[in-house]
Amino acid sequence: MKKSYALLTAGMAIALVSACGDNDGNETTENSESETSSEEILIGFNNYAESIAKAELFDRLLTEQGYDVSTSQVEKAFLFSGLENDEIDLGISAWLPFTDQQFLSFDSDNIDTHEEGLLYEGTEMGLVVPEYMTDIHTIEDLNNYVEELNGQIIGIDPGASLSAITEEEVLDHYGLDDFTLQTSAEQSMITALDTAYNNEEPIVVTLWSPHWTFGEYDLKYLDDPDQVYGEGDDIYYMTRPGLESEMPELIEFLNQIYFTDEQLSDLLVLQSELGNESAAVDQWMEDYSDVVDDWMNTES
Repeated sequence: MKKSYALLTAGMAIALVSACGDNDGNETTENSESETSSEEILIGFNNYAESIAKAELFDRLLTEQGYDVSTSQVEKAFLFSGLENDEIDLGISAWLPFTDQQFLSFDSDNIDTHEEGLLYEGTEMGLVVPEYMTDIHTIEDLNNYVEELNGQIIGIDPGASLSAITEEEVLDHYGLDDFTLQTSAEQSMITALDTAYNNEEPIVVTLWSPHWTFGEYDLKYLDDPDQVYGEGDDIYYMTRPGLESEMPELIEFLNQIYFTDEQLSDLLVLQSELGNESAAVDQWMEDYSDVVDDWMNTES
């Protein structure tokens, strides 16, 4: 049975919500051999559509591989501290070398980032507007749209790297003195985008690729000529230090997993259309059964 736990704070133990005992309060030994035969894995992930979908898929794949999998949705900073403090086994996921560099690097001593475990290549992030805003092409052009946009850039949660880069670097670098970043949950940003788009009203949001909205709306990134947002990242999984030596077969399996742009985009679109990550993963695994079979059957 799938279990989900909440990691409350960095350094705080994860509260496990189930325990077995007999009527006298003693631990039950019946079936103890089968209960301990599978290795336990706790997957940590952020509250972003891509992370949620991938965590659900990893849960499914590792369960089929015989692992006892639990998941924990955490704030971004807690994902990294949880790995560092051995509270999380597997982290979904790191954008490197730019976006998540404030948390870790490839040569980090506190978190294992597996360069051979590349999940996806060629991310992008920045400021995005609808295609119908035909007179705006660069971030600096926003200065001509202050009144129409009410001086607001609609963002995601303040703990996100995208929010920090926008607020601490981009606004100043491109002279957007009359703009403020309105941080909120990802879903709130998408709701604002959907409302404006359906009314063909001007709006600018912080967004990233891969993301399902690019398949739903006609959107464009504003040019970032000085590459303040970076040159683009690749996506990797992370593990707590020592996990590779404890479970080398797990790492060998994870290193087989790789998403093309079409594969990951289709997963995110299914997640949005079906409104449920479990149903989306069911459909995706059926649509890409050949890919899943390759992952599951690959021998090192």
